[in-house]
Amino acid sequence: MTTVWLTPQAHSRLRAELDALLASGADDVSSRQARIRQLQDLLHNAVVGEDPPDDGIAEPGMVLTVRYDDTDETETFLLGTRTAEHGDLEVYSPESPLGAALTGAHQGDHRTYQTPTGATVRVTLLKAVPYGHTAPRP
Repeated sequence: MTTVWLTPQAHSRLRAELDALLASGADDVSSRQARIRQLQDLLHNAVVGEDPPDDGIAEPGMVLTVRYDDTDETETFLLGTRTAEHGDLEVYSPESPLGAALTGAHQGDHRTYQTPTGATVRVTLLKAVPYGHTAPRP
């Protein structure tokens, strides 16, 4: 498993889930054991709350603002592990089509990605800010 970026809140939430699973006597032992292994791997390989450099380059741990060029709509989200969801901030994995297209992009770069339906979407990276530099969300 590769290194993943987690917020401190997500790390605590995943640690609590793992502790509960380890203490549980759930009936579905095989799925419980699979989730325990998944959580152990994730937590073992996690970089917790360490902000990437504030250099405007899209990478895990950055809050990205993009413009969908065909519609001029904008969206702001955290590029990180889906389990890192925090408040009302959407999270996209670096392995998702959008996340993979944007990883390594500089502010102002145009990128394209393909949706699961086969449509090609063009986006522009407007802003990339380390998660710790954004205002706290509820």
